[in-house]
Amino acid sequence: MAMPASPANRSEAEWLERGRALVLRSDLDGALSTFDAAHAQHPASTDIALALAGLLWQSKQSERAEHVLRALLAAHPAHVAATFLLAKILKEQARMNALATVVRSLIAAAPQPIGTTIQAVELLDDAGRKQDAADLCEAAIAHGSTDPRLYAYSGMLHLQLGDFARVRERYAYAIAHSAQAYDWQVANGLASAQRYADASHADFAMFRHALERSDLSERARASLLFALGKAHDDIGDYAHAAGFFRDGNATVGHSADWSRKNFRRMVAAKLDAKPLAERVAAAADCVPVFIVGMPRSGTTLVAELLSRHPDVRYRGELGWMPFLAQQLGSVAHPSAAMLEKAAATYLAQLRQDDAPARFYVDKQPLNFLHLDLIAALFPNARIVHCERSGRDTALSIWMQYFAGPENNFAYDFDDIAAVLQGCSKLVASAQKKNGARIRTIRYGDLVADSASRLRELAAWIGLGDFDAAAAPSDATISTSSLWQVRQPVYARSIGRWRAYAPYLPELMQFSDDA
Repeated sequence: MAMPASPANRSEAEWLERGRALVLRSDLDGALSTFDAAHAQHPASTDIALALAGLLWQSKQSERAEHVLRALLAAHPAHVAATFLLAKILKEQARMNALATVVRSLIAAAPQPIGTTIQAVELLDDAGRKQDAADLCEAAIAHGSTDPRLYAYSGMLHLQLGDFARVRERYAYAIAHSAQAYDWQVANGLASAQRYADASHADFAMFRHALERSDLSERARASLLFALGKAHDDIGDYAHAAGFFRDGNATVGHSADWSRKNFRRMVAAKLDAKPLAERVAAAADCVPVFIVGMPRSGTTLVAELLSRHPDVRYRGELGWMPFLAQQLGSVAHPSAAMLEKAAATYLAQLRQDDAPARFYVDKQPLNFLHLDLIAALFPNARIVHCERSGRDTALSIWMQYFAGPENNFAYDFDDIAAVLQGCSKLVASAQKKNGARIRTIRYGDLVADSASRLRELAAWIGLGDFDAAAAPSDATISTSSLWQVRQPVYARSIGRWRAYAPYLPELMQFSDDA
């Protein structure tokens, strides 16, 4: 009978079998010890190194995991699994530049299958490295890729980057080569990339023809309806625009998971809650700037203008404050240590690993739900509350097909009204408690005199004076305002609701103030 090999004589396969057995038994400590010993005996084994790195990462030993993975990639630069695990570790640490370097190195090391390339693009996109992701798409296309998914992804990225001519080219290819293209929001993307002059544009007929297909998913149908609504709005055909938007909202709304009653209960609970007993000391080198308010109230415009200041970094719509609020909300009385950890986690996502700045902008409008938590975590934060006419805000929200479930209220005017009321109550409550750190800016005032209003806002935040009109802007815009904010500031959207009043009587429930 053969005797088991001693640890010093185990083969690579034996070590792997033993370690995997321990993992299956959920003995992670034993598995980590086993793979540690295996790696010492077989340092050239990629399977052992990858398993060890994964266990180190699960054990919160990210520094050691990174060291193992970088050694593995130095010897095997085209190792896909090691690249993606290292990228995941770097993303958790908000080292987005390092992540981009690692992912680009994989693609440069050897040609990759289309699935791997798309996964790499998704990683870069999710890390906020839109230009790197777009460059990866374009490199694959230049090397002969004909996969329509890659073309659609390229179109979506260039839409956010503002290269609208490239958007049309890439989306047109995706439509011509895949029956699934409309599921990828291509129609809505095309309509968002331009302002139509008249109904003779080929997109009108193309969208209508596509709507006649019997195999359309609800997602594709909704995208086409919103695209046609936007196209007819551009040319002033408000009757047809209202009809398409109504159908689009009905298509999305019947399956949107959102409860008006639950939202109102949540707002009431926040208004009744006692302030957090603990506070975190302000970071000496960092001032978070939160831009909040209803979607479509001018938040993107304010963020984009502020981002032109050299001391400002614009981080887009971060999801970290809602995440941290959910984590801390599960504890009755969060300790000072818990709050400090939450603040440090968020600040790491603000700072990242690019050129440092003093002011960092988070333009997640719905952060108005977390104003008390922001006050506890960041005593030096500045909160800019954007406000716009209720009717214009409600109409503009209702005319958008939003990507994320956090905006599932957007497809019903009564739901929009509930959120608008909740926003007003929560901001008013926060202003009573921390009024010196919250400033309201009205969309109409900003549009009427953007230079003066921005100068006043910048001074209040603590920024030096600057001319936003003369400053270059390279901000990536991933919100539904991506076309508008790249045009000169204009006032034509003020009072826009009047054109729709004959077709949307629901608008009259909203105020026309602001």
